[in-house]
Amino acid sequence: MPLRKLSAGDQTLVQIVDAALSDANRKSGSWIVCRPGCTQCCIGAFAISQLDAARLQHGLAELARSEPERAAQVRSRARESVERLSAQFPGNPKTGVLDEGRRAERRFADFANDEPCPALDQASGTCDLYSSRPITCRAFGPPVRSEDGLGICELCFHGATEEQIAACEMEVDPDDLESALLKKMLDGGRGRTIIAFALAG
Repeated sequence: MPLRKLSAGDQTLVQIVDAALSDANRKSGSWIVCRPGCTQCCIGAFAISQLDAARLQHGLAELARSEPERAAQVRSRARESVERLSAQFPGNPKTGVLDEGRRAERRFADFANDEPCPALDQASGTCDLYSSRPITCRAFGPPVRSEDGLGICELCFHGATEEQIAACEMEVDPDDLESALLKKMLDGGRGRTIIAFALAG
């Protein structure tokens, strides 16, 4: 995917989400076990927006200026991932854009569940693009509400009651700024992708 212009409002979105995460972590205390080296949430492909893709690409470009060897390793891991995943990719493997609809969602549910994120440095157990990570990554760990209810990382909140978990809920993007920013993108921010395709170009 070509390097896209990063939305001017993206920094505001990141600040909102990071503040919400900080607040949720403060309320959660020791129930949140996320630490450097815990990489369970870094395994398995998941859909990201074009805004996330642009942020990742800019993060990789910055890394290439400051640490070219490390950036080359990220890009190499991304290309290897794309090569492994292209044959079964539930979308267009040339553009990296995922198909939409219920059938596509069912295909994606069983897709690349064991694939490590190309931004993950498996030796250190840390993310090479941490400051540019997608919104999903920023919101993982604390309780987050979805259509299926309140979801949490399976490693967190052991021994907490449902009420205690609910009291730590993270409101990721309360004003849905992300949707507004996606609409303002050049092509309307259409089409979700995965991290490997965003970084392989």
